[in-house]
Amino acid sequence: MGIRAYKPTSPGRRFQTVSDFKDITTDKPHKPLLKDSRKSGGRNNKGRVTAWQRGGGTKRRYRVIDFRRDKFNIPAVVETIEYDPNRSARIALVKYADGERRYIIAPDGIMVGDKIESGNEVEIKVGNALPLRSIPLGGFIHNIELRPGQGAVFMRSAGSQAQLVAKDSKYAHIKLGSGEVRLISVSCMATIGQVSNTDHENITVGKAGRTRWKGRRPNVRGVAMNPIDHPLGGGEGRSSGGRPACSPWGRPEGVKTRKKKSSDKLIIKRRK
Repeated sequence: MGIRAYKPTSPGRRFQTVSDFKDITTDKPHKPLLKDSRKSGGRNNKGRVTAWQRGGGTKRRYRVIDFRRDKFNIPAVVETIEYDPNRSARIALVKYADGERRYIIAPDGIMVGDKIESGNEVEIKVGNALPLRSIPLGGFIHNIELRPGQGAVFMRSAGSQAQLVAKDSKYAHIKLGSGEVRLISVSCMATIGQVSNTDHENITVGKAGRTRWKGRRPNVRGVAMNPIDHPLGGGEGRSSGGRPACSPWGRPEGVKTRKKKSSDKLIIKRRK
């Protein structure tokens, strides 16, 4: 994996970089694991825009990913490493010994022909999935479940990884990439290693069009709007707003909006 830069043939090209895609082994996805992906354009079931700056974008089909890794003690072989338009990480098509094929999030360093397995007592190596109780302390992991059997919800994006820092009979202490330390049941599954495509964070978009390809429309500043559209709008000449930054509905910036969740009590150390 690496990053490719271009000659500055235009202003948009000057600082633009892309992945070299050398880790990709095929450009044809496995059709039985494809699903249609429909877009909402930021609109709800009444046709009203409820999420701003959404719309357009390139058509893409969803790849069904196995986040549970629940085929225990059945070895699988990596057949392909593929690009997934729906996520920053690479995905791997694996074929199990019983003939079934599934997509998984590809760990960093995994190659075609490698063997992986899920189970309680499988080998500690990159790509294998185990319950947290079976993973040694200090190990780096990704694809972590929050509740047993739920499927992975943590550490799924490109280059992400967490560390198992402590555990007891009931909970494991996981240090996430943000610095947050959280208690997670030792029965939850996790995958050994780091998520692939570690150079993703170093890519420079370079031009506005690439953001439009992703379905993200321009974000207009509040002070550039009319008073009816935003609390910061209006004024004679170029006004700076005249009040603290806020949302279009008057909610001040910096106010915490996160609602209390039952899992909050399992957070030992906040990310800030």
